[in-house]
Amino acid sequence: MTFLSQYWADLSQLFSNSQQRLFWGYWCCAIAVAIIFWLKDHYFTRSTTDDKAIHKLDLVSYLGLKHFISRSAVADYQLIFINKAIFLLLSPYLLTKLVIATAIFEYLHTLTTPLSFYTAAMPTSMVVVIFTIWLFLLDDFARFYFHKIMHDIPWLWQFHKVHHSATSLTPLSVLRTHPIEGLIFALRSAFVQGISISVFIFCFGSKVDLYTLLNVNIFVFIFNVAGSNLRHSHVAISYWPWLEKLIISPSQHHIHHSTNPVHFNKNYGAILAIWDNLANTLCLSKNGQRLNYGLNKHQCANEHQLLTLYLSPFIHIYRSITQYLKRRTDSKVEVP
Repeated sequence: MTFLSQYWADLSQLFSNSQQRLFWGYWCCAIAVAIIFWLKDHYFTRSTTDDKAIHKLDLVSYLGLKHFISRSAVADYQLIFINKAIFLLLSPYLLTKLVIATAIFEYLHTLTTPLSFYTAAMPTSMVVVIFTIWLFLLDDFARFYFHKIMHDIPWLWQFHKVHHSATSLTPLSVLRTHPIEGLIFALRSAFVQGISISVFIFCFGSKVDLYTLLNVNIFVFIFNVAGSNLRHSHVAISYWPWLEKLIISPSQHHIHHSTNPVHFNKNYGAILAIWDNLANTLCLSKNGQRLNYGLNKHQCANEHQLLTLYLSPFIHIYRSITQYLKRRTDSKVEVP
């Protein structure tokens, strides 16, 4: 298969593969969820002063369709097209979950006898349930943890802020990432799956499997069907406060993208809110809240230009390093 044909095949799988969040079926589910909430707000909820304007929106405005043609969204599309080509070129050189799983499995064999010998009597169904829950929890925690350090570590933030430079949110904004961040999260996924597969096969042998729907972990499938694509959208859907302490609502992720300093470094979670709760970074949503998205209220227009998106992280990191070295040099010169 030629590079071009492989490229278009990979690109089309973003929407045809049920393992991708942008799968067309999940888009349909997100639209259905949005319409249900619009009907509820429009006809079955008594409007207050705070949310009256939102309830009066027509369906097209409520769905935020105009944002799909904004400058921010166009930058999203460009990044998706270019990044897909970059990753296709790099894919032969990246660590895969199979390589990691094989290496760890072989290493475990050098330490002790496989534990599957001692767990042979355990029912297969129990092993599948344990593995399904374990992989879901570990993957979700890893997403939370790496997302948090992308904010906490200055040089990583320079790459992650490409994602936060989006001033209009659409489901495609989930792929508005710098290639460096994409590589970090690809390695994260490979290690999470590789470690889990190797350890569980070592402990339980061939009984290891996942409960899936459409080849997707059942918990992730439920998350996607329940409107995961609304997290990057202008459809503000909040849950009950008790539920938002367990699961990140679309409105909570909107808070994460907010330009309001009060919302900075909040709601890192992908699916579960329990990690944010433990880290004291959880922020519950409020009905009728109006948010602006981007890096700040005075964001430069060139934040949507490709050269800025790809090169500015390296420029900022270079300037930080040179300034640090200059301060070190100056401090040594001042010493008598």
